[in-house]
Amino acid sequence: MHHQFLHAVKVRLPLAAALLVLTAASSPGQFGTFHRPDGANPVISPQKETTFQCPLRKALVHWESLHTFNPAAVVRNGKVYVIYRAEDDSGEMKIGMHTSRLGLAESTDGLHFTRRAEPVLFPDNDTEQGREWEGGVEDPRIVEAEDGRYVLTYTQWNRQKTAAAIATSTDLLHWTKHGPALGSDMSYKSAGIVTSLVKGRLIAKKIRGHYWMYWGEGTIRLATSDDLVHWTPVAGSDGQPLAVLDKRAGRFDSSFPEVGPPPIWTPKGIVVLYNGKNAPAGGSPSLAPETYAVGQALFAPDDPAKLLERTEDPIFKPELAFERSGQYAAGTTFAEGLVYFRKKWFLYYGCADSLVGVAVASRGPKP
Repeated sequence: MHHQFLHAVKVRLPLAAALLVLTAASSPGQFGTFHRPDGANPVISPQKETTFQCPLRKALVHWESLHTFNPAAVVRNGKVYVIYRAEDDSGEMKIGMHTSRLGLAESTDGLHFTRRAEPVLFPDNDTEQGREWEGGVEDPRIVEAEDGRYVLTYTQWNRQKTAAAIATSTDLLHWTKHGPALGSDMSYKSAGIVTSLVKGRLIAKKIRGHYWMYWGEGTIRLATSDDLVHWTPVAGSDGQPLAVLDKRAGRFDSSFPEVGPPPIWTPKGIVVLYNGKNAPAGGSPSLAPETYAVGQALFAPDDPAKLLERTEDPIFKPELAFERSGQYAAGTTFAEGLVYFRKKWFLYYGCADSLVGVAVASRGPKP
């Protein structure tokens, strides 16, 4: 599908550098093995009893009764906060046909969570209603800005097309919606803003004077910003949006790659975790067709378009029953939330479009 961009391009980088693909036989040396903590998973499951007065339906809805999945995560005041996608029991019993809202949960250990009774971001009588109703708000990623603001990227879904939108907050409870990050004349989703580890927290990182965002499902591309709210796609030498990561035949990402949690800048490179979908035919023989697994790529620290390394095999994949059940039975470990907490890395992921799981690694990117 071809789309036109509203914004003029600010930054141009050589297309050849962006399309360079060097595969590595193992991890780029940034993250170690992610282990599932014993007895912790799933960390968030549907709750049928919680209700919410929907301002558009003008009725009480069981807003997290069917599925809870695809989480963002951030550390605040010594706790881990997870913002998760929740689907109500409205609509057809098909993927994408329920209304999604975003809930908030907090934890003192990263494993056991207390949830708020009502969602914190949802379709409302506001400027974004036409882009969010009645599919809802989906699949968040979150970063912290240097000034303490929280910047959320999330998917708007009106059951016709998607947009990766921006919302900001100072307390994780009250959010200001800013609309689509890259304009409203195309359909796109999945966006992770580059961060760096500063005193134990992941803070949005400027590179060459700009903030950077990896975005896209199908092909991963780049955008830049000066304020974390308004974004401009990066173009290649042909004037088209620059492709920095694409699918590979015979691999776990043979159907397509999709942006995972906010990437992490280090002096050795920008670590990008992404979700790869296995093709129904011609994909990786070690995974079931259409399975989602987590891959890892490393980009140059001074050039977010220059691919240095990319794992040939996933670093995390569906293995347990709860990761292969639910409404997406092919199986997903769909990573969207990543925090550094208690000297370990906690990865929060969606399981089969139905639950939230957590995995922990002792080794990860170093500032």
